[in-house]
Amino acid sequence: MKKSALIERVEELVLPITDELGYELYHTEFVKEDGENYLRIYIDNEEGITLTDCEKVSRRVSEMLDEEDPIQSSYYLEVSSPGINRGLFKDEHFKKFIGKEVFVRFTGSLNGRKNIKGILESCDDDFIEVTGEITMKIPKEKIKSANLEGEL
Repeated sequence: MKKSALIERVEELVLPITDELGYELYHTEFVKEDGENYLRIYIDNEEGITLTDCEKVSRRVSEMLDEEDPIQSSYYLEVSSPGINRGLFKDEHFKKFIGKEVFVRFTGSLNGRKNIKGILESCDDDFIEVTGEITMKIPKEKIKSANLEGEL
């Protein structure tokens, strides 16, 4: 199964659990680090995430994954909050944090730059706009990664 299809299937299985427990399924990733596979599930809510929240979700998700078995290889399950310097992956993430400081890395370069740090001004279907030392309208396909900087 391709990684994107795997993530889609895992999110399909995890979403009812996070919804039932009162959390947002913020992001899911399946990565290989130091020869080991990790399934990372990031959860969030308005009150913030505690270790107890992560444990609660981890237990339920672990039981469901054992039952459904969508991942054929061995892996470690990690459940955590997205953190203060959280990644921005979806339109809803960008829209939620308009007015906040972000750091955006580009695929290749854009206007001779590899990145920009500044205030996220806007987000539409195709672009985000960030104002730092300059204002840049960034095509979404040029975004390698985007993270919040500092406080929520």
